[in-house]
Amino acid sequence: MTALILDGLATAKAIKTELAAEVVGLKARGINVGLGTILVGDDPGSLSYVSGKHRDCAEVGIESIRIDLPATASRADVQAAIKDLNQAKEVTGFIVQLPLPGGIDANEMLELIDPDKDADGLHPVNLGRLVMNTGGQISSPLPCTPSGIIELLERYDVSLRGAEVAIIGRGLTVGRPLGLMLTRKGIDATPTLLHSASRHIEEVISRSDIVVAALGSPHFIRPEWIKPGAAVLDVGITRVDGKLVGDVHPGVATVAGHISPNPGGVGPMTRAMLVRNVVLAAG
Repeated sequence: MTALILDGLATAKAIKTELAAEVVGLKARGINVGLGTILVGDDPGSLSYVSGKHRDCAEVGIESIRIDLPATASRADVQAAIKDLNQAKEVTGFIVQLPLPGGIDANEMLELIDPDKDADGLHPVNLGRLVMNTGGQISSPLPCTPSGIIELLERYDVSLRGAEVAIIGRGLTVGRPLGLMLTRKGIDATPTLLHSASRHIEEVISRSDIVVAALGSPHFIRPEWIKPGAAVLDVGITRVDGKLVGDVHPGVATVAGHISPNPGGVGPMTRAMLVRNVVLAAG
């Protein structure tokens, strides 16, 4: 067996084409769409990611405003930048790129964002709305990586209803919100959230129809753990000897039915979902 590739690059491109059409429609009604980013410091990964987000905006016809602050920026400097974007009428959504330099509380900064302009979907108000709204339509922005994971699976017709899903990693950006989203009515999956203190991790993974690895441990997920035909999404990433390495061992592709590459799988979907949040906020 050779797993079918869950191509995040191609899927994200299709989504951006759809969003570009929506943006044209919004502009025809006199509604402009704009993304803002706040980047503090010169972390290479953050620089690349933010640049990619602005390229995405250009592709779909969205204006973008970029605020770059030096690594020496103070808490007050970041607060002032957030206030500026909260007030900017041309910005319908924005993000504070993480990580922030030491000494600046990331959660405190995220809480200063206007929840309606929270392009990452990580503001406590929006996470609270996700917790409270278990089904039906939800108008608040949703976390981008979990949204991208679900969208990718759905576009490849991977069945989620009733599926057992092993999520390895309990972080704020993936594991925790993904579990909430998978249990919403209309999706109806059955997730198990695993972490470093979990027992019987291999046993849970081996019976799961879908496996999402988001822990940042190179090649942690082994081929012998995977249920034949399962869908496996490689989300975590680590730099080893100058190369980016995912959480999933390459041999998993010989057992799984679907697999997302890393890079090229969930990453592009995350960026596409961020643009979607910005477009939805404008409409």
